[in-house]
Amino acid sequence: MPKFCANLTMLYNEHDFMDRFAAAAGSGFKGVEYLFPYDYEKEHLAEQLHTHQLTQVLHNLPAGSWADGERGIACLPDRVGEFQDGVGQAIAYATALGCQQVNCLAGIKPGGIDSGRAASVLVDNLRFAATKLEDVGIKLLLEPVNDRDIPGFFVTKSAQAMALMDDVGSDNLYLQYDFYHMQIMEGGLASTFERLKARIAHVQLADTPGRHEPGTGEINYPFLFDWLDRQGYAGWIGCEYKPRAGTEQGLGWYQPYRSKARVA
Repeated sequence: MPKFCANLTMLYNEHDFMDRFAAAAGSGFKGVEYLFPYDYEKEHLAEQLHTHQLTQVLHNLPAGSWADGERGIACLPDRVGEFQDGVGQAIAYATALGCQQVNCLAGIKPGGIDSGRAASVLVDNLRFAATKLEDVGIKLLLEPVNDRDIPGFFVTKSAQAMALMDDVGSDNLYLQYDFYHMQIMEGGLASTFERLKARIAHVQLADTPGRHEPGTGEINYPFLFDWLDRQGYAGWIGCEYKPRAGTEQGLGWYQPYRSKARVA
């Protein structure tokens, strides 16, 4: 049966952030993820996880100034030192939270920098991060993101991500496969997952168009959930969508899996 984790950046925005852990647990989720933990004390986050018996499934490496429109710094030639410091910060948080994997957002390629240079910087940064994270038993993930939502994002397709991963040459670098982003960029979700499953460590979902909950768009999620089971996928599925109404009102798709999770 699929294991779903609630993305607390996107879900339960009816609550203050620290109250979203309780809300997710109340909905039957056993794990949580979110974009960044760094605005909060590690001890306070760990307390919420412990109190509500939740697994911290994923968070991202520091990604620059999100409020100013930055979406990662890993491909930026003039930010390498900041990236490396961010790896250390991510390790400190992931270790405190018991988080076994962190995701790298490549970022938006700067104007005036050619793609070859950006790719070289990204590969070097990924190699650095993969080594540091491997030393403490944490997986590094790389996520392709659609360039409709984030124009200019550097890594946008699974084949590009895999080529970069091959260039890095680390056994500690995996693909984060987001059905929403990849439906927009390339389609063929089931066949692509089957082909790349040995290198996929985490899956995320949202429907398209709109980035709302499953059942609101064109993606056949009941088929994909069954497909993941048949493919032997044992990882988590992050619910990284924008509820069309309220979070609880939009969890109808989750009810069959919620009931099974409670029995288990």
